[in-house]
Amino acid sequence: MNLTKISIKRPTAVIIVCIALAAFGIYSLMNINQELMPKVSTNTISITTLYPGAGVQEVENSVTKKIEEATAALEGIDNVMSTSMENFSLVTITLKPGTNLEKVMQEAQREVNKIRSELPDDAKEPAVTDFKVTDIPIMTIGVTSSIDEMELYEIVDSKIKPALERISGVGRVALIGGLVKEVQVNIDEDKLKSYELSISHVAQILITSNMEFPTGKLINEEKQLQIRLEGKFQTPSDIGHVILKTLPDGTSVMVKDVAEVADTYKEVATINRTNGIPSIGITIQRSADANTVEISKIVAIHLALLKKKYEEEKISFVVAVDNAEFTIESANSVLIDLVLAIGLVAVTILLFLQSFRNSIFAAVAIPLSLIITFIPMYLFGFSLNIMSLLGLTLVIGILVDDAIVVIENIHKHLERGKTVVQAAYDGVKEIGFTVISITLVIVVVFVPISLTQGTISDVFRQFALTIAIAVIVSLAVAFTVIPLIYSRFGKLEKINPDSFLGKLQVAFERGITSVASWFGNILNWSFSNKTIVFATVGVLLVSSMALIDQGFIGSDFAPQGDQGQFVIKLELPKDVTIQQTNASTFQAESIVRNNSAVENVFTTVGAEENGQSQASLAELRVKLVPHKNRKISAGDLAQELKSTLQRTLPDVIVSLGMTDMMGNIDEAPVRYYVTGQHIDTVRAAAHLLLEEMKDIKGVVDPELSTKEGNPQISIVPDRKKMADLGVAFADLGQTLSLAFSGNTDAKLLRDDKEYDINIRLDQADREQIQHVENISVMNNKGQLVQLKQFASITETQGPTLLERRDRNPSISVSAQVGGRPIGDIGADINQAIEHLNLSEQIEIIPGGELEMQGDSFGSLGMALLVSIFLVYFIMVLLYNSFVYPLVVLGSLPLAIIGALLALALTMQTLNVFTLLGMIVLIGLVAKNAILLVDFTNHLKEQEVPLKDALLQATHERFRPIVMTTLAMVVGMLPVALASGAAAEWKNGLAWVIIGGLISSLFLTLIVVPLFYYVMDRLLSRIGSGKRKEIVILENE
Repeated sequence: MNLTKISIKRPTAVIIVCIALAAFGIYSLMNINQELMPKVSTNTISITTLYPGAGVQEVENSVTKKIEEATAALEGIDNVMSTSMENFSLVTITLKPGTNLEKVMQEAQREVNKIRSELPDDAKEPAVTDFKVTDIPIMTIGVTSSIDEMELYEIVDSKIKPALERISGVGRVALIGGLVKEVQVNIDEDKLKSYELSISHVAQILITSNMEFPTGKLINEEKQLQIRLEGKFQTPSDIGHVILKTLPDGTSVMVKDVAEVADTYKEVATINRTNGIPSIGITIQRSADANTVEISKIVAIHLALLKKKYEEEKISFVVAVDNAEFTIESANSVLIDLVLAIGLVAVTILLFLQSFRNSIFAAVAIPLSLIITFIPMYLFGFSLNIMSLLGLTLVIGILVDDAIVVIENIHKHLERGKTVVQAAYDGVKEIGFTVISITLVIVVVFVPISLTQGTISDVFRQFALTIAIAVIVSLAVAFTVIPLIYSRFGKLEKINPDSFLGKLQVAFERGITSVASWFGNILNWSFSNKTIVFATVGVLLVSSMALIDQGFIGSDFAPQGDQGQFVIKLELPKDVTIQQTNASTFQAESIVRNNSAVENVFTTVGAEENGQSQASLAELRVKLVPHKNRKISAGDLAQELKSTLQRTLPDVIVSLGMTDMMGNIDEAPVRYYVTGQHIDTVRAAAHLLLEEMKDIKGVVDPELSTKEGNPQISIVPDRKKMADLGVAFADLGQTLSLAFSGNTDAKLLRDDKEYDINIRLDQADREQIQHVENISVMNNKGQLVQLKQFASITETQGPTLLERRDRNPSISVSAQVGGRPIGDIGADINQAIEHLNLSEQIEIIPGGELEMQGDSFGSLGMALLVSIFLVYFIMVLLYNSFVYPLVVLGSLPLAIIGALLALALTMQTLNVFTLLGMIVLIGLVAKNAILLVDFTNHLKEQEVPLKDALLQATHERFRPIVMTTLAMVVGMLPVALASGAAAEWKNGLAWVIIGGLISSLFLTLIVVPLFYYVMDRLLSRIGSGKRKEIVILENE
């Protein structure tokens, strides 16, 4: 222990190093980013393509399938999902963990570029992007004002939005709703016919008449001037006076003769309200490395300045949703847990060490180790998030372990009459090997968690490495700072049995001694009744495992955290207008806002589905008052409001989207993908699964992704008649697109800003099916031919969307859950699937949280096995034995008993957080067994009989084992009992640790010595009990 000797002999060096590290630690703490969760790499690539005017089937055949084929050979693909909708194609490629995302994205872009010429000419350029957690908006703001709505949009779009985009750390600012200025050329179909003009001709003339270009140069001896034609439209009147045709009598036919030119606004696709007041919504996304909390503060300052700047316009801002609030609330909650844990641990140490002086020595390890831990956290790019802070809270009990063991051993040497300096050195030297063993075991337990792959690894890596770093730091503190302090300020304190405090200490000491003796008596009895003891432990273990099988412990991916916000989604029939949707939404909005627990309601009518605005959809993003000001959880309130809305609006489908731990709105925790070779068999299988899911308890609102048909008008041209009439198919398509979708290629220049000029039929000419029948197309002879002369026009039902998975037709069946853990519901659905007797060509694949649960449980299960192996590996190296490490591992099942019982009693589920608690228990429980085994080996080397050595080891190590275990238990109590923000995610983990530690505390002191005794006797019988000493002489 040269490090300890140097620390005692040269205290100035230790003091200087500690001051420097503490200063750097505080600096690191002040500069660490703060966010809700660690950064997560989704390994997902999306390829989106806009194809205006195209139907669902056309989008799939002409765009989606070609992109799928082009990207099929990309490296590391796990699965490919595609969705085809009207005007829109989305191909989502999920990569396997460990795949180089940037490299695959570049390759995907190259492959898409290769087939660009094969895509329809009207299709827009495909966009290849990757999904990031930072794509989720961190702030949602409503802008309200008393001025004209178009004027307000101008100010928000051209002034306020750029001001927010300039803020450092802001990644993207998007607008929702508002009236966007537009010049509309509303063409009268009858007037067009009267002048024998086509809408295509009008559009072409307007586009070619709206240009700016150089026409040459004027050169003389003195100078040279550029000649430029300035032909951009600057007023609506300029558009109206464009000549379309000259009649035989010389009369000019102008645009104003066949159309109304209106200076107005775009057709409303989205309506936004904030707390019932018409508004323009602003969503803010952060850049990849930005600090959510800092951005929120800076944005709030800018909003205040902008409000003052536009005071005359009476513009005000309502921050409807701010994710930084929950981040701060969650961090503060964990910090409170951390402070309480430090206080409780300090009291526990005082009770056992019975000395304020020694308690202070041990407590020094906590803040010093924590502060130094912030240095590698900062250097490794960690953030202060729920997981890293939870790791710091959990490690409080561990940090004092090394200090407690060292101080307790120094104290024993001091009682033997040694000087303080000698006792400090000898105490550390004697226990040093054991302390290193304990630390290494705890560290290797967390290494596999940090090395797993996938989403769960990103979530838990900072948690695991934070604990590992803190434990290593605490070991260094225990070997340097603790002996240094003890050698200078430690002394042998005697209890005054006559004082009040002394009486309490004597009583506590007698109690501890009595309990230790009681355990010694039980252990002595167990040597003669080994079968009974092992059988009892076996029954307890099997019974605890049965709690899972019997349904007392459910399973899910992660508890539903209460983030104080959720989304209510309203869906009306597909053929409704946005005004009809708005009327129903306003009713729903009023009901929600009248609830006292609701603080803000941010409403979007014409909400997006798969990136496309839908007139039949609306979303209400509901933000609740803080946790402390309400008595109902977000989940319960959401269900309550949903039931009320379903009764009030019976014709509206109401669904919920709860916020998951990454900040996503999870609309369907249960999701299954039904795939096959033919869409008809896939649809039949999906309907069978849907009916089965309706009968499963806990399944709420199951539905298919392909809902009822989308009303549409089908135009089927007769090719022969078209040829006879001289109508080209391309001209037909262009005419229909212009008439009913419009063309905005032409722009109007006003005040150095361009506005769309939308050329299309007047609203009165595009309301009925007859208007489609009577549309005229110019043939190759310059004659107008009506559509009904060569085509069949009927009103039909078309698919709303088409899905594919791995290039096969697919339909997803999704549902909400209620009243049961999602894992239990998934198990019942899987059982139902087995009895469906489906064709071998049909495959049903779990998705959503069920898929994440399966992947995460697999990763954590593997991490658990690797952790056990690494603990065994470390023990083999330390003890130079393959057998005695098995005794240490024998203590691990003892913790499972208490952990599972704690889950059942507290009604927690088996999820990624509680599984993480199980892994943590490996290191904590193995520590107690190491203390016993190590001391027993030490006594055996002194020729103490085995049974006596085990009894003495149990008695001598009883105090440090109980002390460190109780320190950990009381350190976890604030976390287990927490009820604030993010409490649901950490409660279960804490209860697993508490339950496992308590059961292992009582059982380890009996079972581990007994197991050691059995193993040693077994080795003696086979002649391997004595370790042969190998002597090697050095030749000089």
